[in-house]
Amino acid sequence: MRLVFAIATLCRGGAQRMLAELASRMTDRGHDVVVAMPRGAKVDFPLRARLAWSQDTELRSADLPAGDVLLSNFYTLVPVVEEASRAGKGLHVRLALCYEPVFLPEQERSYRSYEATPRLLVLSRWQQELMRLLHGVEAQVVPIGISDDFRPLAGRRRNGRLRIGAVVRRPEGGYSWHRDQEHLLAACDEVRRRHPETSVWLICPPGELRTSRSLRALRGSWLDRLRGRARFRFLTPRSDRELARIYSRLDVFVSSSTYDAGSLPGLEAMRCGATLVSVYAGGNADYCRPGENCLLSYRHEGRLAADLVRLAEDPELRRRLAAAGARDAAAWTWERSADAFEQAVAGFLDRSREPARGPG
Repeated sequence: MRLVFAIATLCRGGAQRMLAELASRMTDRGHDVVVAMPRGAKVDFPLRARLAWSQDTELRSADLPAGDVLLSNFYTLVPVVEEASRAGKGLHVRLALCYEPVFLPEQERSYRSYEATPRLLVLSRWQQELMRLLHGVEAQVVPIGISDDFRPLAGRRRNGRLRIGAVVRRPEGGYSWHRDQEHLLAACDEVRRRHPETSVWLICPPGELRTSRSLRALRGSWLDRLRGRARFRFLTPRSDRELARIYSRLDVFVSSSTYDAGSLPGLEAMRCGATLVSVYAGGNADYCRPGENCLLSYRHEGRLAADLVRLAEDPELRRRLAAAGARDAAAWTWERSADAFEQAVAGFLDRSREPARGPG
């Protein structure tokens, strides 16, 4: 197959990671893969597919080469890919890495964009059900994956100061309000109040820390005035290997996001042996088994701090959940994702070539 991915950016993030992995792995499998991107766009992940750069800072339908399948992945790219598809350049398939109307501006525009094509790929069963209920489309699930870099590495201490870690992202721009980061920080402060020996590590993409006034201000509040001790550490890993080392030194990874189609960091942390404490975010229900491989609660219950305290006071529960989480997460590979993606796209293409059936 010749696959053309229309991609606005490959900056650090779970959605962009998945695009890079799928494009590269389809290339490895012998498909002719082209990634079309606007001029000046970031490429923060290794990419083995061929890049086709636009002369403009926004992609146009003319920038997309012809292929068997043209893939959109965000509501702003849907009209571009649909226009190219209607011009005969290829079959339009949408890989929906999030459900934009829930948490982004321009809800009407993003909602209507789901009318463009019935060929839809999603990341989780929760997202699949949303598509069925809201748009009447039977989407196919392509699950998220984790690379071999994410595995238990040396660094975690069996006894000693408890280490809790979390990912924080740039709040400016309206793209991360659903992460509920103030609730996250309040929960971490509460466990430190109850157990002052606890260490909190905040993980952030280095580019976002540089460009976010809010994150820089947060880093500047390093010292806890009440106790005169470090409130948290700020860490900016530049590679998967660095991130895996951080996860592998954590006892607990915590996520406060109320909406994620896939919720990749929690799965990566579990694979590296950290115990996951999370708020139900939709997509994480596919890998979370509450009380068996993690602690999971609904946001309205306000249990995040209580769950962290519980794990701080029960190391045996912490170790049992972590062991089960690491075993379960091992099944979530990018090869598994690539298999589902390849099968789904080939099926869309085969059905599009079937002759139309007349009445009767």
